[in-house]
Amino acid sequence: MSYERRRFIILVIIVSISGFSQGMLLPLISVIFEGDGVSSIINGLNATGLYIGTLLISPFIEQPLRKYGYKPIIILGGALVFVSLFLFPLWKSVLFWFALRMLIGIGDHALHFSTQTWITSSTPTHKLGRSMSIYGISFGLGFAVGPLFVPLVEISETLPFIISSILCLVAWSLVFFVKNEKPEALTGDANQTGFTRYKLAIKYGWVAFLPPFVYGFLESSLNALFPVYALRKEFDLAFVSIMLAGFSVGAILMQFPLGALGDKVGRRKVIISGLLLGAGIFLVGNFVEYSQMLVAVSFFVGGMSVGSMFSLGITYMADLTPKELLPTGNLLCGIFFSLGSLSGPFLGGLYLELFPNEGFLLLVATILFLVALVVMKFGKTSKVVI
Repeated sequence: MSYERRRFIILVIIVSISGFSQGMLLPLISVIFEGDGVSSIINGLNATGLYIGTLLISPFIEQPLRKYGYKPIIILGGALVFVSLFLFPLWKSVLFWFALRMLIGIGDHALHFSTQTWITSSTPTHKLGRSMSIYGISFGLGFAVGPLFVPLVEISETLPFIISSILCLVAWSLVFFVKNEKPEALTGDANQTGFTRYKLAIKYGWVAFLPPFVYGFLESSLNALFPVYALRKEFDLAFVSIMLAGFSVGAILMQFPLGALGDKVGRRKVIISGLLLGAGIFLVGNFVEYSQMLVAVSFFVGGMSVGSMFSLGITYMADLTPKELLPTGNLLCGIFFSLGSLSGPFLGGLYLELFPNEGFLLLVATILFLVALVVMKFGKTSKVVI
């Protein structure tokens, strides 16, 4: 096996740590807090610690990456994740666990930022879509496996944290088998302050940041608020979990086909088509609420349509952004994903307050349609050279 291929496999295994830790912590801590009688409001606010950690570290992570390279940032991020997981059983406190979730958010973002920048910087353009789709599948599988560890809490409340910490440590140790590399050196206008680089990256690739934003909005709003709406409509709770799982499965199934299709016909066309199809599917789902099975089908097909928006957005950003600005562009993709994740519960909650009977999926369809129009109007296909 060539070194480049071995390095790619190790990087996608490492990024599965991020998906796994997020997928396990969200339901696990919610179940523990619910059993302890913690209010749903505090429970929900505690879950935002992950995304707050991501936003807090974002302005400070690019410069160390450029100075020290990808490998040290991955080592630091992975260490934060597995050490934080190991510390959870030491003291059960809402504030302490919130702080640990923030640390995991910081570590997860370090892993994401370093691995996706390394992949986008080292992969030929004609293979980038396929490579990033495998990256997305790795994260998705990790996110899907995470909840399977929640039932271990019935044996011991500390067991899921300890086992997950050990698994993360094993996967993280693989980074020591790759050689360190650094991003492209900055030249011209890009070789200035971080704020100037942000302005340049936003100037060239701002449209590409919208798909990650949409995916963050979908992931958080569907998982946090659709169950609330569904229970108001007297849906079966067990079947609601199947609906949400169907969205994730659909996303995983179409990661590679959509990534490969983007390599052939262009990322912009695939993103626009996926957003429009997803908007149509969720709009139909809004009008078939009389059948839980039809809503579940809409979640599955909707996941196939828009579940790849994060990885497609990253590859689209790489199409539009000069190579020396790829670390900045990847950083902004992560920031917009986090902003979408934070806005999902807020906008969704506000919508349910103002329009309790209009159908929650109508909001989802509207957001997808509006973003599709923006990409259609302002999206480009060529990279700018500076």
